[in-house]
Amino acid sequence: MGRIEVHEFISLDGVFEEPSWTADFPFDPLMGAAIGRLTEPGSELLLGRRTYEMFAPAWSSRADDDDPGATFFNGARKNVVSTTLRDPDWNNSRAIGGYDPERIAALRDEVEGSLYVSGSGTLVRALLRDGLVDGLHLFVFPVVLGSGERLFTSERVGGLRLAETEAYDSGVVHLAYSQS
Repeated sequence: MGRIEVHEFISLDGVFEEPSWTADFPFDPLMGAAIGRLTEPGSELLLGRRTYEMFAPAWSSRADDDDPGATFFNGARKNVVSTTLRDPDWNNSRAIGGYDPERIAALRDEVEGSLYVSGSGTLVRALLRDGLVDGLHLFVFPVVLGSGERLFTSERVGGLRLAETEAYDSGVVHLAYSQS
């Protein structure tokens, strides 16, 4: 049985949209190691359509010389939650239809490692609402953006337990939660 592991870059005020603002902070190798643990062998990607459409052109042109995550992103199976995407063309990608919590739970049970989710705010909010997130990894950047799409909206998310914290020299903090 696998796990659903969510990774998000987020500002102090909860914005996760278009995280180009993270470039102002040096990427710590320890942060890379933490993210790398979420993408261990046997893991697959679970993405919403919009995130898939951003990731496909960005990652498909990268190699490990450019980014150590390229092997995972290009080689892993990519499961895209979408009612509109029909024939995804990025290597090892498949559209699995619209959001269905029972289908996602069954998919989680099929994988050896984890279903790794990055971005995909609409999907993440639904997974949290339905209690399907096993690990929520927030990399909180010390910046207040004031506007932009926030990961957490007015819907209440409960049952989160702090599992791990890690602080980096850049001021970024990794908060890892499990959902009961």
